[in-house]
Amino acid sequence: MIQNNRFLIFGFALSLSLFSCDKKRVFDEYREIDGSWHKKQKVSFAFEQKDTIQDYNMFVNIRNNNDYPYSNLFLIVSMLQPDGVTKVDTLEYQMANPDGTLMGEGFSDVKESKLWYKENARFSKAGKYVVSIQQAVRETGKVSGVEQLQGISEVGFRIEKTN
Repeated sequence: MIQNNRFLIFGFALSLSLFSCDKKRVFDEYREIDGSWHKKQKVSFAFEQKDTIQDYNMFVNIRNNNDYPYSNLFLIVSMLQPDGVTKVDTLEYQMANPDGTLMGEGFSDVKESKLWYKENARFSKAGKYVVSIQQAVRETGKVSGVEQLQGISEVGFRIEKTN
């Protein structure tokens, strides 16, 4: 009985410390990808932003597994601002080491990669923002993109305070 209580107390303390350490987080959501990520499928995140003074870091979070066949990942990320203006970026990220093992955090074949989107950025206007993320992977020598990208299980978007 005493052993079980120690285990429960330790588990509670560990979970409390994990949740309380994330003071920088402002927004953090994930969307599940159903088996494969179609090249026309946009994963969107909407959030309300009131602060136009503070600097923020923004990240695209990718959870992938050993079915991911490439060493890099190309994304098109667009941000619709409250004034109707959309800013679009095409981004490339390295997803595997030279030996082919997946990069990212994780103990199993599922890895999570926290990929930089914007660093020390300010929101120019208060209001609703929508970030949309689309895969744009292409195979070498082919013009059309990969129709169905395997190995991505979830796509996330995160905003953190810089200080």
